[in-house]
Amino acid sequence: MSRLMISVLNVSLGAAMVLGLSACNRDANADAGVGGSMGGTSAQAAGPKYGRVVSVDPVREAASAPRQECHDEVVTTRAPVKDQHQIAGTAIGAVAGGLLGNQIGGGKGRTLATVAGAVGGGYAGHEIQERRQETNTVSSTRRRCTTVQGSSDQRVVAYDVKYEYNGVTRTVRMDHDPGDRVEIQEGVIAVSDARH
Repeated sequence: MSRLMISVLNVSLGAAMVLGLSACNRDANADAGVGGSMGGTSAQAAGPKYGRVVSVDPVREAASAPRQECHDEVVTTRAPVKDQHQIAGTAIGAVAGGLLGNQIGGGKGRTLATVAGAVGGGYAGHEIQERRQETNTVSSTRRRCTTVQGSSDQRVVAYDVKYEYNGVTRTVRMDHDPGDRVEIQEGVIAVSDARH
């Protein structure tokens, strides 16, 4: 009988110890829950907290500074005229025409042919020189610059990050894309946020 009693006592003692330990665990869990909700130091509250990134929208700024675009172009202009009245062409034509006219006929006919050749040659020389002056051109290269607005150039200056933390969605502007989560310290995004 004593053996049976010792076994019963051992079982009772074991059951009491198990019940006591489970009660201690319940009390510790209850304390952790109260402390966690009131700002206590539980194991979960001590580690970093992260908010889930919902969306990241880049903020762009137009580079509106004007810039100059330059290119070289060939410009053809009429050469400056040295003999505006075509005196040289008229004179040379008159001499040539007179010499030709002088070769024709004899007597008064020769004189008349010389005068007619001089007049015709002078007119022809004047016209030839005038046409040559009109077609006489000079080409030069000039640099042409125009001012262009740089509105097509846009750069990213910031990121509007929408994140969710404790069921609340917030938006914050950041200088970089944080990835899929941001570190939260006391309800606000930490300066050194996570990049994952």
